[in-house]
Parts: sequence; C-alpha cells; structure tokens
Amino acid sequence: MRAVQVSQYGGPDVLVPVELADPQAEAGEVIVRTAAIDTIYLETQIRGGWGEMFGVTLPYVPGGAAAGTVVSVGPDVEASWQGRRVLVGVGTQGAYAELVRAGIDQLVPVPDGLGLREAAALAHDGVTGMGILEAMAIKPSERVLILGAAGGMGTLLVQLAHGAGAHVIGAARGAEKLGLVDRLGADTVVDYSEDGWIERVRDALDGQDLDVLLDGVGGELGTAAFGLVGRGGRVSAHGAASGDFAELDETQVRDRGILVRGIEDVQFDPPEAARLAARALDEAAAGRMRPVIGREFALSDAAEAHRAIEARSIPGKALLIP
Repeated sequence: MRAVQVSQYGGPDVLVPVELADPQAEAGEVIVRTAAIDTIYLETQIRGGWGEMFGVTLPYVPGGAAAGTVVSVGPDVEASWQGRRVLVGVGTQGAYAELVRAGIDQLVPVPDGLGLREAAALAHDGVTGMGILEAMAIKPSERVLILGAAGGMGTLLVQLAHGAGAHVIGAARGAEKLGLVDRLGADTVVDYSEDGWIERVRDALDGQDLDVLLDGVGGELGTAAFGLVGRGGRVSAHGAASGDFAELDETQVRDRGILVRGIEDVQFDPPEAARLAARALDEAAAGRMRPVIGREFALSDAAEAHRAIEARSIPGKALLIP
C-alpha cells in the first residue's frame, strides 16, 4: 500500500511517500480502505519535534483519523462490518495510508446522506467541538468569543454556538476568513491580526462581559481575550495554534470564579470519543452543522498540506485523499 512516513523530525520535507506492506486484521480489528484522511495542526507540531512528548517512535506513519470502507475483518469480528462506511477515530495510528488497521471500538458508522470526506473532516474537530459544547453549556443570548474561528474546529464552534442561540463574536485573520465566519452565523467578526482588536471586541460586547471564551489560538491572543471574561464565565483554552497555550492568571481565575478547561479536558477515551463522534456525524447528516473543507491534497502531497496548514492559508479543514 501507499503511505507517508517520517524517519526524522523536521520540516514538511520529512514527509516521504513510501510503499509498505498491507496491514492484516488481527482479533478485534478491521482493515479500512481510506477515502479521506483528516490532518490537523498538531500533526505538524509532532512532525516538527513534538513527537517525543507524545511517545512517537521513529520512523512513523502520521495520522490519527480517516473515513473509508471496511475491506476485511479479523477472525472474531462480525462479518456485518464488511463493506460498511466508517469513521476511524481516536486512538488510530498510521492514517496517512491507503489502508488502516483499527479496532472495532475505534469505528463509528457514517450515516446515510453524509459523505466520507465530510465524515473525515469531523474526525478530530467534531469530537473536540462536541465535547467543548457540552462542557461549556452555552445558553441562549450568552456572549461567546471564538478565537481561530475560521479553522477546522473554529468553524464548527461558530455554528454550534450560533445554534445554541448565543451572540457569537468570531475572531480570525484576513478578509477571506472573516467572510467565511460571518456566513457561518457569527454576529460580529474581528480581525485579531490588526491593532486594537480587543477594543473592537469590547465594542461588540456593548459594555458587557464575555460569558464564554473558546480559545483555539492560545499565546498572547488568548491571554488578552481572557481579560474580557466576566465573573462566573467559562473558558475553553484548548488551542495552541500560535505556538503555545494562553497564560491565564490563576488568581484572577479563582477570584472571578471562572471555569477553565484546557487541552487535557478534551482528551477522550475511546468510548467517549466514539459517542461524541457519532453525535457530530448525526448533526452533520441532519444539516445542523457542516464541516468546511478548505482544500484537499493527494496523499503523496502531504508535505504540501503541512506547509499550507503551517502558513494558515487554509480556511476550514485540509484533507488528504489517497
């Protein structure tokens, strides 16, 4: 089978197309022929040197999620899985490949009416987005600021917060991305690459505090936005697209009674991840949420995909297509 492999940490050029032996399903496993492969910013960081922190052993095939069709099953797996369209989710390894081996506990059936590309685009961000939505318990008329609103998960969070009846402020970079966030239902859009962006958010709040901050960017932007959160507010500091997570003043968190959830709170075990994935797929199949697929790349062009992700040039999701 064709796959992409990393033999040393470094820039996108270390993503090398290779031919590997086809995987074989063992007990409790299936083999899925991938139709679309999810790729996320974190994978560029792992490739760049974070792999040791995540227990990665070189060489490795990147990728933690894909959607496709079951083409073979292990000796003790029900034959009914054969031929089913599935999302291969959390816990998967080596998804940058034509064939992926996965345990049946990692499979989520894709509903009729939802494409495999759309399912793959929800593999990571749909799970995380649904988990954040449940934890933040957004209520009608609450004021919600979303940083990184034009990214793969940000676009989902805009739709979910809008669907919950919140007043949504979407912050992103550049006119194209802001236009996308506006079309997805944000009440106000703000360019955080411009000076004075915090003041523009304050203007949109019309003298009120933020109820909820959904921070997919981190760094100085996330730290600045935290100052807008009112007493009893909620913060999801789940992103580090800027290179690091936001630094939140623990004294202010305590004194203002703010609920803070971090990246560790969106690391779900397989049963919970499967539940959230199924919910995300159902929401998309029902038309209440849609993933934004900004660009598709051939599997052999994984290096180009990583360059584009690192350059922040893709609104929404990037997918690899075998």
